[in-house]
Amino acid sequence: MTIELDHVGIGEEPGAALPVVSAVAAPGRPGVIAVETEQAPVLASLVAGGRMQPETGRVLLDGHEDAAAIRKAFALVDTPGIAEPFPVMSVRRIVREELAFAERRPSRQHVDTVLDELGLREYADTHVQRVPTDVRVRLLAELALLRDGVTGLVITSPERHGGAVEGWFAVVRDVARRGVTVVLVTSKAAAATVEHLLDTIEPIDTTQTEGPEDATRTDGTEPRLQAGPSTVTEESATVPTEATP
Repeated sequence: MTIELDHVGIGEEPGAALPVVSAVAAPGRPGVIAVETEQAPVLASLVAGGRMQPETGRVLLDGHEDAAAIRKAFALVDTPGIAEPFPVMSVRRIVREELAFAERRPSRQHVDTVLDELGLREYADTHVQRVPTDVRVRLLAELALLRDGVTGLVITSPERHGGAVEGWFAVVRDVARRGVTVVLVTSKAAAATVEHLLDTIEPIDTTQTEGPEDATRTDGTEPRLQAGPSTVTEESATVPTEATP
């Protein structure tokens, strides 16, 4: 699954709300959108995720304009005001509330299972604003990938939470190497580093890739995630909530 933002923009230069940007993302190869200002990253994420129509340009999914298909396939991750947790929420509470949102039993046992399978138990009672950025990105991305039909992610401005770009991009890279299509919206400074790090991603064989991108399984089950040394099963995980833009 390939998504292309072809010279998309909102508003007129100079001072456009979203200056014209282009990017291509495919399984194993994240697409990078470099934008500045407070509003532009949110607008870029909404456009990339099929939630907002650009005033100029096109967003193509496998060569076709299909906003509905993009909305179904792509989850917004940590997009300010749309899909970000409250700063003082603990990691445990985030998982619990998302279990409830997904109509799964938000019991302590199930929450602990999610945390264990992600290897994040040590952060269970930590406010999300205080966890390392790579942990935050991993938690929210892995939960998003368990949404039914989600095979792509739009990750918004991880650099705003601090930390080295190399640290949180390693999470993005690992997710992409599993065959997930990732659009990364970030600052121009962070994007410069990311562009260099993209060279560290080895091409994947998409004809043999199985995992989060395999949204239509013949047995009707949801795909299981491979998150580092552990996995989150469909019985124990959920996804970040998106507010209506």
